[in-house]
Amino acid sequence: MRIVLFLLPLVLGIYCLVDAITSRDDEVRHLQKTWWILLILFFPVVGSVAWLAAGRPQRAPRPTGPHERSASAFPEYDRPGRFAATDPAADEEFLKKVRERAEEQRRLARERKRRELEGESGEGADPA
Repeated sequence: MRIVLFLLPLVLGIYCLVDAITSRDDEVRHLQKTWWILLILFFPVVGSVAWLAAGRPQRAPRPTGPHERSASAFPEYDRPGRFAATDPAADEEFLKKVRERAEEQRRLARERKRRELEGESGEGADPA
């Protein structure tokens, strides 16, 4: 029985501390996240119960912003705050610039490689 009376507050405190640390700052209620963590650390039982009752973020679905999208087929894109293009013309213009820049980098790399090859073949020649 003594073990349960010792382990229950310890487990509760650890759970609430981890939950408070991993919660997003903008979703924590009533106090700043730092104050909740300090409250749980200094007053484990009272702080943990207070966190569960008043500070823990509500797990309701967050409304998406105007530029956010949901792509459930790709979990790496499900992060809140992930922005997606909303203007196809601007998206095409961006992709065109990316392609042009890539082609310019390829051209410069070919040119540099050609100069290096010419430099290697020219080093063996006698300058006199």
